[in-house]
Amino acid sequence: MLGINFNTVDLMSKALDASELRNEVISNNIANVDTPGFKRSDVNFESILNDTVNSNKLAGFVTDKNHIPINSTSLDNIEPQIVQDNSTSMRLDGNNVDIDVEMSNLAKNQLYYSALAQRVSGELNSILTAIKDGGN
Repeated sequence: MLGINFNTVDLMSKALDASELRNEVISNNIANVDTPGFKRSDVNFESILNDTVNSNKLAGFVTDKNHIPINSTSLDNIEPQIVQDNSTSMRLDGNNVDIDVEMSNLAKNQLYYSALAQRVSGELNSILTAIKDGGN
């Protein structure tokens, strides 16, 4: 039996979800660029992921139901969080959205999403190849 580890695909799937949420949040920031008192928001995912990974220095993966888990990292509790930036005001009306920064963040996030999607596709193709070649 193949010892395929789907944690990589699961993790990249969560990163894709976080990137999609970030796109929505940035779009909302842009839509409210002229709304008095509006405070921009951002998505916190990478630091949550980093904290989770760094808290588990030795991680093992169970490839058989009879194996004992060794400090395995649970991906279930890694979720993106929307955080509001109340620390700044760009204008006198209290709005802190900088359209140039938001447009730059949007472009960066779109590239990030595209790269992740290509990587997930590559992982799934590798798994498919292993399944097809496993029968030969």
